[in-house]
Amino acid sequence: GLVFLSSEFGVDQFQEELVIRPLHSGDIYASFQFRTLWDTDFLQERQKVSHYRLFPKSLGQVLSKFSVRELHISFTQGFWRTMQWGQPFIPSPPGAELWVWFHDTVSDVDGNWKELTNVLSGIFCASLNFIDLTNTVQPSASFKPLGLGNATDHRFLRYATLPREIVCTENLTPWKKLLPCGSKAGLSVLLKSEKLFHSSFHSQAVHIRPVCQDEQCTSKAWELRQTLNVVFDLYTSGQGKKEWSLFKMFSRTLTEACPLATSSKVYVDITDNPELSPATPLLSQAVVLGDRRTYSVFDLTRAETFGQLRSLNLLLRWKGDSGGMLRPLLHAERYVAGFGLQTGEIHTVIYNNHPYRAFPVLLMDSVPWYLQLYIHTLTVTSKSRDNKPSYIHYQPAKDRHRPHLLEMLIQLPPHSMTEVTVQFERALLKWTEYTPDPNHGFYVGSSVVSALVPSMVAMNTNFTQDQPLFSSFVPVKEESSYFVRVYTEPLLVNLPTPDFSMPYNVICLTCTVVAVGYGSFYNLLTRTFQVDEPSLPLAKRLANLIRRIRGVPLLA
Repeated sequence: GLVFLSSEFGVDQFQEELVIRPLHSGDIYASFQFRTLWDTDFLQERQKVSHYRLFPKSLGQVLSKFSVRELHISFTQGFWRTMQWGQPFIPSPPGAELWVWFHDTVSDVDGNWKELTNVLSGIFCASLNFIDLTNTVQPSASFKPLGLGNATDHRFLRYATLPREIVCTENLTPWKKLLPCGSKAGLSVLLKSEKLFHSSFHSQAVHIRPVCQDEQCTSKAWELRQTLNVVFDLYTSGQGKKEWSLFKMFSRTLTEACPLATSSKVYVDITDNPELSPATPLLSQAVVLGDRRTYSVFDLTRAETFGQLRSLNLLLRWKGDSGGMLRPLLHAERYVAGFGLQTGEIHTVIYNNHPYRAFPVLLMDSVPWYLQLYIHTLTVTSKSRDNKPSYIHYQPAKDRHRPHLLEMLIQLPPHSMTEVTVQFERALLKWTEYTPDPNHGFYVGSSVVSALVPSMVAMNTNFTQDQPLFSSFVPVKEESSYFVRVYTEPLLVNLPTPDFSMPYNVICLTCTVVAVGYGSFYNLLTRTFQVDEPSLPLAKRLANLIRRIRGVPLLA
């Protein structure tokens, strides 16, 4: 199906929205989405576009120079706890994730990929320059284009993760500068670093893709979607009670919409009936990830939204116990088993929590080359029975050149736990290949589970301009299921590590030998010796004094 987003023909658009969702754990989930629509025919003009209005020029030049068709990049600090918080609107793994579709006219994809990662590293002030061929894979089925086009040639797709990437203010600042209003007006004034990073989970992302501007797809456009998801913890934030407000979360309140935005809204999830003030008569219903939710809508483009105080500070209170949370239908986790520093086993556990529906999932694993997988030990079991995958794509690693890539299509029985295990052996690296802190361990990126999950309610397949942004990122092709992507935890694996204190011991011993042994020997060889005449005893000296006075010959 085509992805289309309605807009006025020939006019660039900018929309912003904030979704606030109270979680059953007492935490609160805030999701920002900023969408910039760039009205240009990217297929014909991508090499000669020179006019930029709302779309950031730095990203536009990157798309043009490297012939990028789709770009998805995320920086995440923390791990999304699916069983406590439910599914996020747009998932992302811990650390940095980057996947890019290039145009099929690119001849040297690896060359473009290397240059692109270095440029993006400079734009976002991140460590993306550490992405090289040793941690880059070409998924065959897991990452299809989310925008226009149904590309199947995965030679033009590149995917990489940096699970150890630390996200901080220096990554947030360039991300905010891509917004048309920066952090001066609109929802972006809430993006205060000291509040955002004092949280349980923080994720910022940039998604660029081609979309249609109407149902007939007579005109095309670039869509830039900047998302920021944050979960404020009830206890680490010092709240102590289930009561939240915009000021408590962000230390700011809203005073105006971005002047360049055609739409600026705040959605507050009131499905579980929290106390919300100020109240608003505007309500909206949206089906997100198979769950129908009710939202109070605050339109920042209306003056009456801010009231007499010219300021909007939403206040949320819980009315006691709000009941149980709807369990996510798809959940996955991963861990390392075994003992010692030679062999081990990777366990990936996938849960289907649907009571009566079975559905297939696509599992993708990218494992570094220094963990040598034994694919003949691969086992998939569901309910203590062997579960044979219907599709397996495996690309073995090459030492110091490329990682392992394993993709499988697995059918999950209803209300079941499926376990995927594979044994591996740890390689011994060269001493120059170890990190500065090798005893900390080496990170293995998250597994990726992609699936069309059966929906409890009918999904809306029609895209309209009134539809909230948070419900329209992944195009829905059928009303009975929805697409979801789940990331497991990254792994931390210890490798056999030599004693790096040995060079220090050798230096100390060598210096001692040189100072004491060679120093003494050199001193003996270069010193000049003189023979001193022995002095006469005191009695003889007195006798010679008397003899000299008397004129008698002296004693010898």
